[in-house]
Amino acid sequence: MARAGLTVERLVGGAAELADEVGFEKVSVSALARRFGVKDASLYSHVRGLAELRTRLALYAGGELIDRIAEAVAGRAGKDALVAFAGAYRAYALRHPGRYAATQIRIDQALIADSPALRRTAEITYGMLRAYGLREPDLTDAVRLLRSTFHGYCVLESTGGFGADRSVQASWDKAVEALHLALTHWPREKTGDD
Repeated sequence: MARAGLTVERLVGGAAELADEVGFEKVSVSALARRFGVKDASLYSHVRGLAELRTRLALYAGGELIDRIAEAVAGRAGKDALVAFAGAYRAYALRHPGRYAATQIRIDQALIADSPALRRTAEITYGMLRAYGLREPDLTDAVRLLRSTFHGYCVLESTGGFGADRSVQASWDKAVEALHLALTHWPREKTGDD
């Protein structure tokens, strides 16, 4: 029997808060049960275990992240969209470190296909990159470049990995400018249509 007041949505929201407070890797069924003042068994009528809880948290956080990005890029194209996209990504990663870490886990491809948030992520990201005249396979390559650059920068920044006197913001701005130049002058792959 499910405990009154506990729902999957409340549990995932609680897991998101917990992840930001203690780190994604420390989110467990036991820690979440303590947060709600219940026994571990009370949670199993809502989630099958830690793997499902973490997957739900990843999808939840991914939805939050793309909502912020979508709001930032609305009505923008080209460099303006890239700057807005990058800024929203970085702000979310730094403001919600545990949730952001959740977005980096590998999720079963079947769940991705069923996730409106992850489909929306692809639509917004690929839409922004199409403004640079990119098409497959260059789109996939460009997405990987952006993701690895943004992720690496955010992880280094959040862990204090930048020790030089140079402003971290100034370096971020240069990195985004460099990405814009790379996308503008992308080494397009030859296709049968070329």
